[in-house]
Amino acid sequence: MNDTTARTKEPPRAALLTRLSRDRRGNTLAMMAISMIPLTALGGSAVDTARIYVVKTRLQQACDAGVLAGRKFMVDSSNNTLDANATLQARNFFNNNIAQGWMRASDYTFVPVRTAQNRVAGTATARVPMTVMKMFGAADVTLTTTCEARLDIADTDVMFVLDTTGSMACLPGDDDDSCSNYAGTATKITYSRPATSTANVTPGYVGTTGYSVAERSGSRIAALRTAVVDFFDTMAAAKQPTTRVRYAFVPYTSTVNVGASVRAMGTSYIVGGNGAGDTADYQSRTITGEYEASRTVTTTVNRAQSACGTNFNSVRDPATERTFKSDGTATRTGQEWNSSTKRCQNFNRNLAPVWTYNRYPVDVSGYVSNAAVTTPNRFPLSTSAWLGCIEEPDSSNSGSKSYSTTNPPPNLDPNLIPSGALRWQPMWPEVEYQRRYAYWYYYYGWQVAYYPTSDQITTNGDDTNLGPWMGSVGMQNSGNVSCGKPVQRLSELNRDQVRSYVNAADFAPLGGTYHDTGMLWAMRLLSRTGVFASDNAVQSGRGAPKRVIVFLTDGAMSPNDTLYGLYGMEAWDRRIANGDTGDLKAYHNARFLALCQQAAAANIDVWTVALGTDSTDELTQCASTPDQALATESGSGLSDTFRKIAKAVAMLRISK
Repeated sequence: MNDTTARTKEPPRAALLTRLSRDRRGNTLAMMAISMIPLTALGGSAVDTARIYVVKTRLQQACDAGVLAGRKFMVDSSNNTLDANATLQARNFFNNNIAQGWMRASDYTFVPVRTAQNRVAGTATARVPMTVMKMFGAADVTLTTTCEARLDIADTDVMFVLDTTGSMACLPGDDDDSCSNYAGTATKITYSRPATSTANVTPGYVGTTGYSVAERSGSRIAALRTAVVDFFDTMAAAKQPTTRVRYAFVPYTSTVNVGASVRAMGTSYIVGGNGAGDTADYQSRTITGEYEASRTVTTTVNRAQSACGTNFNSVRDPATERTFKSDGTATRTGQEWNSSTKRCQNFNRNLAPVWTYNRYPVDVSGYVSNAAVTTPNRFPLSTSAWLGCIEEPDSSNSGSKSYSTTNPPPNLDPNLIPSGALRWQPMWPEVEYQRRYAYWYYYYGWQVAYYPTSDQITTNGDDTNLGPWMGSVGMQNSGNVSCGKPVQRLSELNRDQVRSYVNAADFAPLGGTYHDTGMLWAMRLLSRTGVFASDNAVQSGRGAPKRVIVFLTDGAMSPNDTLYGLYGMEAWDRRIANGDTGDLKAYHNARFLALCQQAAAANIDVWTVALGTDSTDELTQCASTPDQALATESGSGLSDTFRKIAKAVAMLRISK
């Protein structure tokens, strides 16, 4: 029998599903297809999360860069808002560190502001669109990050080494020729040397007369006074209450005024500190005879010519040979026959000293410890006072241009603790004399005076041509002898003290430029093993402070062999060039660079600043990096330069 039951034909899709439902292989495929949905969401989430992380990291970096730039360029003032230039620089640095469209992020914003703590804070945002997760309805993500920058100062010792030579009276924009002409011909100002509440001064310093070149309005040294205070203000704005920042000052010319500071550390370091009879050698003079300057008839006597002058008791006043009254005179009585008047007459021989000029020892014990002493070897008798400037001792390496950094000669050693022949001696212009013979010769028809140096000369009386006196007003106000403001040892000075130091009457322009004198004593004041070691001892519980030298000058080295300064008078003392005075500048430059190398070895950060001139090769080599050799030709530029250094010393840091 035939099956006549009707069959309904299934649709193709349903038939396929039916077959799949009965086919175990089809079940596996379905499961895989269904599982792709959460796997795709999971993978997309990982991709988009990674993008969000990368963008936020870059956004934070850009934010940090922006506030660092903003704080670097921020003007330190009482204004509560961030100045326009700092805002512009902050936004530029932010934009330079993250580009629109990077990782498809967009809508960047960055808002820098100034905080009450003189910091720069910033808020940055960015929109990150979703990619894979957008298929699952995820919205775009807006990222927000914050940042903050501050100037943060570690314990720091700042040493200002400041050129106070005569050319600092010129304008910053004056060229070398016009400045030299002005400094040489300008009126010389006198002032009374002041007392000070901070720097060490000798007993004879206060109240004595000082000399300086009259400053032009807006002078280089006036700009320096302002710049130093601006430096202090910049550091103070960044200083934390627990941070110790100390300042020291070394004004320099051909010498430095360190005598009182050295004696405060130990009287034996300077000749004269061992008491009476302690002598130092000077290019000076001594009495080696006497001569008859004139003769005065006193009386006539009734004696025959044959008896006149016989059995006459000649008397000298003062009685001791080669001694003289306070006015430099002596007399000796005599008797002789006057052939014109035919009479026997008594007379006085008016005597004067015969001086021999050479290097002689002089007792300096009273000079270094008293307010004033009688000046030896000069008439009429007068007094002189030690102002505090010193001379370096003789050196066995005179004539050298090469020095060991690890074993420098004593007169180039920042760590020197002197004794015996290596002690420093007081500068004493009032006992110091040049000496020279003079004779005439003809050169192409011109009569020329020639003054060669000599080991020794002898002359009757005070011949100022053959033996110019270094203690004269002319030598002092010309800068051939200068002794400036006493140095300031490291101390936590406040703003008023810093301002008072650089605005005092004795912070004045006079003298010649010897960079090595300033650098030498800056290094000695910073030495942790030398005479001033106790000033530089690391405090318990604190790290060693950062040491910084800010070295300012307005010109190149300009030594003079007949000038009296830290190294005596080179023409006769020969402590540096050993007679090779034609190349004296090269010798002093070599000394300066040797000291700079020692500063680098001691991890001292050196900045050099040239005012009114380009930075020299020596200044560039001396700076810790070429970028730290700066130059400016304006007063406002000097303040900007000093603020720049202060900000670099303070160090920019991210605080949040």
